[in-house]
Amino acid sequence: MLADELARLRGASGLSLRELADKVGWDYTHVHSLEKGRNLGGPEVIEALDTVYGTTPMLMLLWELAKDGATFREKYVRYMELEAEALAIEHYTGNFVPGLLQTEAYARALLWSTPHRPENLAELEEQLEARMGRKEVLRREPAPYLRAILDEAVLRRPLLDPEEWHAQLAYLVEAASLPHVTVRILPYSVGLHDLVGGSLTIFRRPDDRTAAFMESSKGGELTEEPTAIERLRLSYDAVQDLALSPRDSVAFINQLMEDGAPCDPSAST
Repeated sequence: MLADELARLRGASGLSLRELADKVGWDYTHVHSLEKGRNLGGPEVIEALDTVYGTTPMLMLLWELAKDGATFREKYVRYMELEAEALAIEHYTGNFVPGLLQTEAYARALLWSTPHRPENLAELEEQLEARMGRKEVLRREPAPYLRAILDEAVLRRPLLDPEEWHAQLAYLVEAASLPHVTVRILPYSVGLHDLVGGSLTIFRRPDDRTAAFMESSKGGELTEEPTAIERLRLSYDAVQDLALSPRDSVAFINQLMEDGAPCDPSAST
């Protein structure tokens, strides 16, 4: 949005890149990289552009949003690096099926739920392809151990297509049959717990160090600090103690498949 707005404003002003660069006091190649989205720049150049265009503080507000988004992307890139190298991955998720256990239909529904425009569809398809590609980590040699705890809420929010939802549940059961994958369900009946409302992933790396990623629907926080990870480790272990056994968890999922989608209000009408 920032890059598009910068390009639009210069087009409306009739200024060339060099003319604009002279006005703001920055090299024209730097200004060009801002308009192409290759560089975020710093607050000084954005403030100067706001002044030239008379848009203060609009560009600065867009820059702040873009900066926060870039920070989250950097964390997510690190997340994927940790996932690719991990010896063991431990998930707790309270809102949705973890990426490594998603079917394509589930991943598509989740990605497409983000507000978007038609011009964003190509980017969403790229994200979908990348997410499906990440699942290969469970098929590599040697594959990491995956321990996934899913809150019951995850299984009570089905896909709109019953067949696609059945396929997602079946995929969880299939994944749980792999010798290096454990799926456990945390039932509503356990009540409140320390990780309610969010998601946690803990990675054990080849050097025996660990990293952890806490995530909400709109952002995430990656930490590799040992003291913080130890606190999160204790929270994960406490939640695991409350979860159903792996065998009972698979039976729970199988029962959901037999029952259909009991939480769908339209099922009883």
